Amino acid sequence: ITQGLKWMFNPESPFYIKPRLQSDFLSWLWKFRGACNETNVRKALPVLSALNAASLDLFDELAAMEGVQFNFEKKGVVEIFSTRKGFEKAVKDAQRLQEFGIEHKILKSDDLVHYTQGMRTTAQSGIFFPGDAHLIPDRFVLQLAQQIEKQGVRLLTSVEVLGFETSGRRVTAVKTTRGDIYAEEIILAGGAWSAKMARELRIKLFIEPAKGYSVTFKRPPGCTSTPIMLAESKVVLTPMDDMLRFAGTLELAGFDLSINKRRLLAILKAVPSYLPDIDPDALELIEIWRGLRPCSPDGLPYLGRPRRYDNVIIATGHGMKGISLAPITGKIVSQFAAGETPKLDLTTLSLERFN
Repeated sequence: ITQGLKWMFNPESPFYIKPRLQSDFLSWLWKFRGACNETNVRKALPVLSALNAASLDLFDELAAMEGVQFNFEKKGVVEIFSTRKGFEKAVKDAQRLQEFGIEHKILKSDDLVHYTQGMRTTAQSGIFFPGDAHLIPDRFVLQLAQQIEKQGVRLLTSVEVLGFETSGRRVTAVKTTRGDIYAEEIILAGGAWSAKMARELRIKLFIEPAKGYSVTFKRPPGCTSTPIMLAESKVVLTPMDDMLRFAGTLELAGFDLSINKRRLLAILKAVPSYLPDIDPDALELIEIWRGLRPCSPDGLPYLGRPRRYDNVIIATGHGMKGISLAPITGKIVSQFAAGETPKLDLTTLSLERFN
Protein backbone atom coordinates (compact mmCIF):
# COMPACT_ATOMS: atom_id res chain seq x y z
CA ILE A 1 0.00 0.00 0.00
CA THR A 2 2.84 2.40 0.87
CA GLN A 3 4.45 1.90 -2.54
CA GLY A 4 1.07 2.31 -4.22
CA LEU A 5 0.48 5.61 -2.42
CA LYS A 6 3.88 6.87 -3.61
CA TRP A 7 3.10 5.86 -7.19
CA MET A 8 -0.49 7.08 -7.36
CA PHE A 9 0.48 10.77 -7.42
CA ASN A 10 3.20 10.32 -10.05
CA PRO A 11 1.78 10.29 -13.62
CA GLU A 12 4.92 8.45 -14.86
CA SER A 13 4.74 5.65 -12.28
CA PRO A 14 3.75 2.04 -13.09
CA PHE A 15 0.56 2.48 -11.05
CA TYR A 16 -1.44 5.70 -11.24
CA ILE A 17 -4.80 6.69 -9.79
CA LYS A 18 -6.61 9.68 -11.23
CA PRO A 19 -8.25 11.29 -8.17
CA ARG A 20 -12.04 11.54 -8.42
CA LEU A 21 -14.96 11.60 -6.01
CA GLN A 22 -17.24 8.84 -7.27
CA SER A 23 -18.97 6.56 -4.78
CA ASP A 24 -18.38 3.31 -6.72
CA PHE A 25 -14.71 4.16 -7.20
CA LEU A 26 -14.19 5.12 -3.55
CA SER A 27 -15.91 1.90 -2.48
CA TRP A 28 -13.61 -0.09 -4.78
CA LEU A 29 -10.54 1.68 -3.35
CA TRP A 30 -11.62 0.88 0.20
CA LYS A 31 -12.00 -2.81 -0.67
CA PHE A 32 -8.67 -2.72 -2.54
CA ARG A 33 -7.01 -1.36 0.60
CA GLY A 34 -8.59 -4.14 2.66
CA ALA A 35 -7.33 -6.81 0.23
CA CYS A 36 -3.69 -5.67 0.37
CA ASN A 37 -2.49 -7.95 3.14
CA GLU A 38 -0.62 -11.20 3.66
CA THR A 39 -3.77 -13.16 4.54
CA ASN A 40 -5.43 -12.39 1.21
CA VAL A 41 -2.25 -13.15 -0.71
CA ARG A 42 -2.10 -16.55 0.99
CA LYS A 43 -5.74 -17.20 0.07
CA ALA A 44 -5.24 -16.14 -3.56
CA LEU A 45 -2.07 -18.06 -4.40
CA PRO A 46 -3.49 -21.62 -4.31
CA VAL A 47 -6.44 -20.85 -6.58
CA LEU A 48 -4.37 -18.73 -8.99
CA SER A 49 -1.65 -21.37 -9.28
CA ALA A 50 -4.26 -24.09 -9.91
CA LEU A 51 -6.03 -21.98 -12.54
CA ASN A 52 -2.77 -21.08 -14.27
CA ALA A 53 -1.58 -24.69 -14.38
CA ALA A 54 -4.90 -25.89 -15.81
CA SER A 55 -4.92 -23.06 -18.35
CA LEU A 56 -1.40 -23.87 -19.50
CA ASP A 57 -2.43 -27.46 -20.24
CA LEU A 58 -5.43 -26.21 -22.22
CA PHE A 59 -3.20 -23.85 -24.21
CA ASP A 60 -1.19 -26.91 -25.28
CA GLU A 61 -4.40 -28.51 -26.57
CA LEU A 62 -5.49 -25.36 -28.41
CA ALA A 63 -2.06 -24.86 -29.97
CA ALA A 64 -2.18 -28.45 -31.29
CA MET A 65 -5.47 -27.88 -33.13
CA GLU A 66 -5.26 -28.16 -36.90
CA GLY A 67 -5.25 -24.78 -38.64
CA VAL A 68 -4.53 -22.82 -35.46
CA GLN A 69 -1.30 -20.83 -35.10
CA PHE A 70 -1.01 -18.10 -32.49
CA ASN A 71 2.75 -18.43 -31.81
CA PHE A 72 2.39 -20.15 -28.45
CA GLU A 73 5.90 -20.60 -27.02
CA LYS A 74 7.05 -22.02 -23.70
CA LYS A 75 10.30 -20.15 -23.20
CA GLY A 76 9.81 -18.90 -19.67
CA VAL A 77 10.29 -15.30 -18.57
CA VAL A 78 13.34 -13.49 -17.16
CA GLU A 79 12.82 -10.85 -14.49
CA ILE A 80 15.79 -8.47 -14.18
CA PHE A 81 16.51 -5.99 -11.39
CA SER A 82 18.24 -2.64 -11.19
CA THR A 83 18.20 -2.51 -7.37
CA ARG A 84 19.29 -4.89 -4.65
CA LYS A 85 16.16 -4.10 -2.64
CA GLY A 86 13.88 -5.04 -5.54
CA PHE A 87 15.77 -8.29 -6.13
CA GLU A 88 15.70 -9.38 -2.48
CA LYS A 89 11.95 -8.79 -2.23
CA ALA A 90 11.35 -10.72 -5.47
CA VAL A 91 13.43 -13.66 -4.21
CA LYS A 92 11.13 -13.93 -1.17
CA ASP A 93 8.09 -13.81 -3.46
CA ALA A 94 9.59 -16.49 -5.73
CA GLN A 95 10.24 -18.75 -2.75
CA ARG A 96 6.60 -18.37 -1.74
CA LEU A 97 5.51 -19.31 -5.28
CA GLN A 98 7.76 -22.38 -5.10
CA GLU A 99 5.37 -23.78 -2.48
CA PHE A 100 2.75 -23.98 -5.23
CA GLY A 101 4.98 -25.66 -7.79
CA ILE A 102 6.15 -22.54 -9.62
CA GLU A 103 9.85 -23.14 -10.28
CA HIS A 104 12.47 -20.41 -10.48
CA LYS A 105 16.21 -19.98 -10.88
CA ILE A 106 18.23 -17.18 -9.29
CA LEU A 107 20.50 -15.44 -11.81
CA LYS A 108 23.72 -13.64 -11.00
CA SER A 109 25.26 -10.96 -13.18
CA ASP A 110 27.29 -13.47 -15.21
CA ASP A 111 24.16 -15.55 -15.92
CA LEU A 112 22.15 -12.72 -17.42
CA VAL A 113 23.97 -12.60 -20.76
CA HIS A 114 22.79 -16.16 -21.48
CA TYR A 115 19.16 -15.48 -20.60
CA THR A 116 19.10 -12.19 -22.52
CA GLN A 117 20.76 -14.05 -25.42
CA GLY A 118 23.75 -11.75 -25.62
CA MET A 119 22.02 -8.42 -25.14
CA ARG A 120 23.81 -6.08 -22.76
CA THR A 121 22.03 -5.24 -19.52
CA THR A 122 22.66 -2.84 -16.67
CA ALA A 123 20.91 -5.24 -14.28
CA GLN A 124 23.04 -7.06 -11.74
CA SER A 125 20.67 -9.90 -10.91
CA GLY A 126 17.60 -11.70 -12.15
CA ILE A 127 15.13 -14.55 -11.70
CA PHE A 128 14.17 -17.00 -14.44
CA PHE A 129 10.73 -18.63 -14.35
CA PRO A 130 10.95 -21.59 -16.78
CA GLY A 131 7.25 -22.52 -16.65
CA ASP A 132 5.99 -19.33 -18.26
CA ALA A 133 4.74 -19.07 -21.84
CA HIS A 134 3.69 -16.36 -24.27
CA LEU A 135 1.63 -15.91 -27.44
CA ILE A 136 0.25 -13.23 -29.77
CA PRO A 137 -3.03 -12.22 -28.09
CA ASP A 138 -4.96 -10.77 -31.03
CA ARG A 139 -3.97 -13.71 -33.23
CA PHE A 140 -5.13 -16.12 -30.51
CA VAL A 141 -8.56 -14.47 -30.22
CA LEU A 142 -9.05 -14.13 -33.98
CA GLN A 143 -8.15 -17.74 -34.73
CA LEU A 144 -10.40 -19.09 -31.99
CA ALA A 145 -13.23 -16.99 -33.39
CA GLN A 146 -12.62 -18.41 -36.86
CA GLN A 147 -12.61 -21.96 -35.49
CA ILE A 148 -15.93 -21.65 -33.68
CA GLU A 149 -17.54 -19.95 -36.69
CA LYS A 150 -16.57 -23.01 -38.73
CA GLN A 151 -18.50 -25.07 -36.17
CA GLY A 152 -21.65 -23.03 -36.74
CA VAL A 153 -21.38 -20.43 -33.98
CA ARG A 154 -22.71 -17.00 -34.95
CA LEU A 155 -20.62 -14.10 -33.66
CA LEU A 156 -22.13 -10.62 -33.44
CA THR A 157 -19.52 -7.86 -33.26
CA SER A 158 -19.94 -4.11 -32.66
CA VAL A 159 -23.15 -4.79 -30.72
CA GLU A 160 -24.02 -2.81 -27.58
CA VAL A 161 -25.99 -4.31 -24.70
CA LEU A 162 -28.82 -1.98 -23.65
CA GLY A 163 -30.47 -4.09 -20.97
CA PHE A 164 -32.19 -7.37 -20.17
CA GLU A 165 -35.65 -8.91 -19.95
CA THR A 166 -36.27 -11.14 -16.95
CA SER A 167 -38.99 -13.46 -15.71
CA GLY A 168 -38.70 -14.74 -12.16
CA ARG A 169 -35.28 -16.33 -11.71
CA ARG A 170 -34.44 -16.31 -15.42
CA VAL A 171 -33.06 -13.79 -17.87
CA THR A 172 -35.18 -14.30 -20.97
CA ALA A 173 -33.55 -11.86 -23.39
CA VAL A 174 -30.60 -9.55 -23.90
CA LYS A 175 -31.65 -6.22 -25.41
CA THR A 176 -29.04 -4.92 -27.86
CA THR A 177 -28.54 -2.29 -30.54
CA ARG A 178 -29.26 -5.03 -33.08
CA GLY A 179 -32.39 -6.40 -31.50
CA ASP A 180 -33.29 -8.79 -28.72
CA ILE A 181 -31.31 -12.00 -28.29
CA TYR A 182 -32.98 -15.00 -26.62
CA ALA A 183 -30.94 -17.78 -25.04
CA GLU A 184 -31.13 -20.63 -22.56
CA GLU A 185 -27.93 -19.49 -20.84
CA ILE A 186 -26.60 -15.94 -20.49
CA ILE A 187 -22.85 -15.54 -19.94
CA LEU A 188 -21.87 -12.11 -18.69
CA ALA A 189 -18.22 -11.61 -19.62
CA GLY A 190 -18.14 -7.94 -20.55
CA GLY A 191 -14.63 -7.05 -19.43
CA ALA A 192 -14.34 -3.59 -17.90
CA TRP A 193 -18.03 -2.96 -18.67
CA SER A 194 -19.24 -6.02 -16.73
CA ALA A 195 -20.21 -4.11 -13.58
CA LYS A 196 -22.39 -1.72 -15.61
CA MET A 197 -24.17 -4.62 -17.30
CA ALA A 198 -24.55 -6.55 -14.05
CA ARG A 199 -26.17 -3.50 -12.46
CA GLU A 200 -29.00 -3.85 -14.99
CA LEU A 201 -29.65 -7.25 -13.39
CA ARG A 202 -29.39 -5.85 -9.85
CA ILE A 203 -26.10 -7.70 -9.35
CA LYS A 204 -23.31 -5.80 -7.60
CA LEU A 205 -19.79 -6.37 -8.92
CA PHE A 206 -16.84 -4.30 -7.76
CA ILE A 207 -14.84 -3.75 -10.95
CA GLU A 208 -12.73 -0.79 -12.04
CA PRO A 209 -11.42 -0.31 -15.59
CA ALA A 210 -7.61 -0.25 -15.43
CA LYS A 211 -5.93 1.20 -18.49
CA GLY A 212 -2.76 -0.44 -19.77
CA TYR A 213 -0.49 0.50 -22.67
CA SER A 214 1.64 -1.37 -25.15
CA VAL A 215 3.96 -0.25 -27.94
CA THR A 216 4.78 -2.74 -30.69
CA PHE A 217 7.82 -2.45 -32.95
CA LYS A 218 9.41 -4.44 -35.74
CA ARG A 219 11.67 -6.91 -33.94
CA PRO A 220 15.32 -5.86 -34.34
CA PRO A 221 18.13 -8.31 -35.26
CA GLY A 222 19.83 -9.95 -32.29
CA CYS A 223 16.83 -9.42 -30.03
CA THR A 224 16.10 -12.01 -27.36
CA SER A 225 13.40 -14.60 -28.02
CA THR A 226 12.58 -14.86 -24.30
CA PRO A 227 10.24 -12.35 -22.63
CA ILE A 228 11.98 -10.02 -20.18
CA MET A 229 10.34 -8.27 -17.24
CA LEU A 230 11.95 -5.01 -16.10
CA ALA A 231 11.15 -5.45 -12.43
CA GLU A 232 11.19 -2.00 -10.87
CA SER A 233 9.63 -0.31 -13.91
CA LYS A 234 6.90 -2.98 -14.26
CA VAL A 235 7.49 -3.13 -18.02
CA VAL A 236 7.52 -6.39 -19.99
CA LEU A 237 9.28 -6.97 -23.32
CA THR A 238 7.68 -9.74 -25.34
CA PRO A 239 9.13 -11.00 -28.64
CA MET A 240 6.27 -12.16 -30.86
CA ASP A 241 7.15 -13.58 -34.27
CA ASP A 242 8.70 -10.62 -36.14
CA MET A 243 7.49 -8.10 -33.52
CA LEU A 244 8.73 -6.80 -30.18
CA ARG A 245 6.17 -5.45 -27.72
CA PHE A 246 6.76 -3.22 -24.69
CA ALA A 247 3.83 -3.29 -22.26
CA GLY A 248 3.14 -1.89 -18.83
CA THR A 249 1.36 0.46 -16.42
CA LEU A 250 -1.92 0.24 -14.60
CA GLU A 251 -3.93 3.45 -14.65
CA LEU A 252 -7.19 3.84 -12.75
CA ALA A 253 -8.84 6.69 -14.63
CA GLY A 254 -12.33 5.37 -15.24
CA PHE A 255 -13.36 4.73 -18.84
CA ASP A 256 -10.97 7.37 -20.19
CA LEU A 257 -9.30 5.81 -23.25
CA SER A 258 -7.11 8.80 -24.11
CA ILE A 259 -3.36 8.22 -24.39
CA ASN A 260 -1.36 9.71 -21.53
CA LYS A 261 1.89 10.59 -23.30
CA ARG A 262 3.89 10.85 -20.08
CA ARG A 263 2.99 7.30 -19.14
CA LEU A 264 3.75 6.06 -22.63
CA LEU A 265 7.16 7.76 -22.58
CA ALA A 266 7.87 6.22 -19.16
CA ILE A 267 7.54 2.75 -20.74
CA LEU A 268 9.85 3.68 -23.61
CA LYS A 269 12.44 5.27 -21.30
CA ALA A 270 12.53 2.22 -19.03
CA VAL A 271 13.70 -0.18 -21.74
CA PRO A 272 17.16 1.26 -22.58
CA SER A 273 17.80 1.94 -18.89
CA TYR A 274 17.88 -1.86 -18.41
CA LEU A 275 18.82 -2.96 -21.95
CA PRO A 276 21.04 -0.32 -23.61
CA ASP A 277 21.20 -2.30 -26.88
CA ILE A 278 17.51 -1.49 -27.48
CA ASP A 279 16.85 2.08 -28.59
CA PRO A 280 13.10 2.65 -29.12
CA ASP A 281 13.82 5.72 -31.28
CA ALA A 282 15.72 3.52 -33.74
CA LEU A 283 12.99 0.86 -34.04
CA GLU A 284 10.24 0.71 -36.66
CA LEU A 285 6.94 1.45 -34.93
CA ILE A 286 3.99 -0.82 -35.70
CA GLU A 287 1.36 0.23 -33.16
CA ILE A 288 0.64 2.18 -29.98
CA TRP A 289 -2.23 0.52 -28.14
CA ARG A 290 -4.18 0.99 -24.93
CA GLY A 291 -7.04 -0.95 -23.43
CA LEU A 292 -9.11 -1.34 -20.28
CA ARG A 293 -8.67 -4.33 -17.99
CA PRO A 294 -11.48 -5.34 -15.61
CA CYS A 295 -9.92 -5.23 -12.14
CA SER A 296 -11.49 -6.52 -8.94
CA PRO A 297 -10.28 -5.14 -5.58
CA ASP A 298 -8.36 -8.31 -4.69
CA GLY A 299 -7.02 -9.05 -8.18
CA LEU A 300 -9.04 -12.26 -8.50
CA PRO A 301 -11.71 -12.88 -11.14
CA TYR A 302 -15.41 -13.31 -10.49
CA LEU A 303 -16.50 -16.74 -11.68
CA GLY A 304 -19.82 -18.43 -10.99
CA ARG A 305 -23.60 -18.13 -10.99
CA PRO A 306 -25.33 -15.25 -9.17
CA ARG A 307 -27.85 -16.22 -6.49
CA ARG A 308 -30.59 -14.15 -8.11
CA TYR A 309 -30.75 -16.05 -11.45
CA ASP A 310 -30.67 -19.69 -12.54
CA ASN A 311 -29.46 -19.17 -16.11
CA VAL A 312 -26.72 -16.54 -15.75
CA ILE A 313 -22.98 -17.24 -15.53
CA ILE A 314 -20.54 -14.44 -14.72
CA ALA A 315 -16.88 -14.52 -15.77
CA THR A 316 -15.03 -11.25 -15.39
CA GLY A 317 -12.54 -9.27 -13.29
CA HIS A 318 -9.42 -11.06 -14.54
CA GLY A 319 -7.33 -7.87 -14.59
CA MET A 320 -3.93 -8.54 -16.17
CA LYS A 321 -4.57 -12.30 -16.22
CA GLY A 322 -7.24 -12.27 -18.93
CA ILE A 323 -5.32 -14.11 -21.65
CA SER A 324 -3.49 -16.35 -19.16
CA LEU A 325 -6.71 -17.62 -17.60
CA ALA A 326 -8.90 -17.54 -20.72
CA PRO A 327 -8.84 -21.29 -21.51
CA ILE A 328 -9.63 -22.50 -17.99
CA THR A 329 -12.26 -19.79 -17.57
CA GLY A 330 -13.94 -20.97 -20.77
CA LYS A 331 -13.84 -24.57 -19.59
CA ILE A 332 -15.36 -23.72 -16.20
CA VAL A 333 -18.11 -21.64 -17.85
CA SER A 334 -18.93 -24.57 -20.14
CA GLN A 335 -19.12 -26.88 -17.11
CA PHE A 336 -21.59 -24.53 -15.40
CA ALA A 337 -23.65 -24.33 -18.59
CA ALA A 338 -23.73 -28.14 -18.86
CA GLY A 339 -24.91 -28.48 -15.26
CA GLU A 340 -21.60 -29.93 -14.09
CA THR A 341 -19.68 -29.00 -10.95
CA PRO A 342 -16.18 -27.67 -11.73
CA LYS A 343 -13.40 -29.75 -10.21
CA LEU A 344 -11.51 -26.68 -8.99
CA ASP A 345 -12.58 -25.03 -5.73
CA LEU A 346 -13.95 -21.62 -6.76
CA THR A 347 -14.92 -20.37 -3.29
CA THR A 348 -12.25 -17.65 -3.42
CA LEU A 349 -13.76 -16.35 -6.68
CA SER A 350 -17.28 -16.01 -5.28
CA LEU A 351 -19.46 -13.27 -6.76
CA GLU A 352 -20.58 -12.29 -3.25
CA ARG A 353 -17.16 -12.11 -1.57
CA PHE A 354 -17.26 -8.31 -1.16
CA ASN A 355 -20.94 -8.03 -0.20
